[in-house]
Amino acid sequence: MTFSQTLTAATGAALLVSALLPTQALAQSSEQDAFMAAIAKHCGKAYAGKVVSTDAADADFANNYLVMHVRECGDKQIKVPFHVGEDHSRTWVLTKTESGLQLKHDHRHKDGSEDKVTMYGGDTADSGSASWQSFPVDDYSINNFKENGLTQSVTNVWHMGINDKVFTYQLTRENRNFKVEFDLTKPVSTPPTPWGHE
Repeated sequence: MTFSQTLTAATGAALLVSALLPTQALAQSSEQDAFMAAIAKHCGKAYAGKVVSTDAADADFANNYLVMHVRECGDKQIKVPFHVGEDHSRTWVLTKTESGLQLKHDHRHKDGSEDKVTMYGGDTADSGSASWQSFPVDDYSINNFKENGLTQSVTNVWHMGINDKVFTYQLTRENRNFKVEFDLTKPVSTPPTPWGHE
């Protein structure tokens, strides 16, 4: 067999192997990479938001000035503080993992110490899309919620969406739908450093 024939045979075998591999992982990586890239494009910028859900439980949020700040952007992780009026305790932490994306909520007190309910969240269960990802609650968070009497939160699913005009943050569970939309077309002044961060 000539070198050319050997090369052709090897190429054909490689194509056959790639065709037999699961395509979901490839699509998942591509779609979730695009989702993270869409957020990272706004790194350093802050945007005002408003509550668009109608649950009575959302009144405290709806009556405050809401700002998201795409503050830290790395190859595998993005940190987005979510400011609610003068409350600078919340930071969304999005991380690329081997199986998809992970969302955690870093909650701090004003002195920088961790809240007893912190780093809760979940991991994606599917590839989602370049504009929408969902994060069902993980076991760590379920245990943390139960330990602190937040049993209503053990079925939480968090969602994030992004397009050219709007970033969406949403929490859903039975009898609960909290949704905030941020206007990406109008950057606002950068908010203060979130509590517990430098």
